Amino acid sequence: MTPFLQPAAGGVRIRVHAVPRASRSEVAGLQGEALKVRVKAPPVDGKANAALCEFVADALGLPKRAVRVVAGETAREKTLFAAGADPARAAAALAPPGDPAP
Repeated sequence: MTPFLQPAAGGVRIRVHAVPRASRSEVAGLQGEALKVRVKAPPVDGKANAALCEFVADALGLPKRAVRVVAGETAREKTLFAAGADPARAAAALAPPGDPAP
């Protein structure tokens, strides 16, 4: 299993290093044991968190409401919970560029 992804009851937990105010939203690799994700939104009024959750939900093929921040609301290092996500499919969908899919 990838270091940033952990199976959890009813879904998966995803460790993320968020980078707001990027030119585009994308998976940018790994930052330690967290998935580095750039998002276009600024870190104001929860906009970056909402954009991050929407980006991950879209990548996993889940509705926006299925992904939420469960730790690190105001930090760059966050933990997301994706309800209903399959761990193997999530690892493949969020694989950093250049990394072989598991």
